Amino acid sequence: MGQPRYPQIRLCFVCMGNICRSPTAEGIMKSLLNAAGFHRQISVDSAGMESYHVDQRADSRAYEMARTRGVVLDSRARQFTIDDFAQFDYVLAMDHVNRDDLLELAPDKSAREKIFLLRSFDASAPPEAEVPDPYSGGRTGFIEVFDQCERACRGLLTLLGSEHNLS
Repeated sequence: MGQPRYPQIRLCFVCMGNICRSPTAEGIMKSLLNAAGFHRQISVDSAGMESYHVDQRADSRAYEMARTRGVVLDSRARQFTIDDFAQFDYVLAMDHVNRDDLLELAPDKSAREKIFLLRSFDASAPPEAEVPDPYSGGRTGFIEVFDQCERACRGLLTLLGSEHNLS
């Protein structure tokens, strides 16, 4: 007898270049899913709105921050495309610019309804809160980004669990 089949919920985290924030969120969510036993029900990916860093690994500062927290960042940067809307159920933008770019790219209402700001799932964040880009800053920015992504991913996982009856 084979493994039970679960309906897949597909998530894509999106930032500008796909080397700092979105791979951090992807790695955190994968870690949370593995710990909760939901890795078969929910798939996770990340992408960037720009093509600057395609095929590069995560920024070394993001990688190091994740490593110190026990999270693996193993993806390579790719650019989000219009075809991705058909592949994902939730498209999670890091900031207003990313969200607005995604809304502009979305081919229809159905695609637009998949787009959310990641921090909208962080109960401690104010409405419309962003995950700021740490690229030009120092270590503190990467710590803050990790913490913000972790809180938002935990909130998102709780919501997905209740909305999709995951157990």
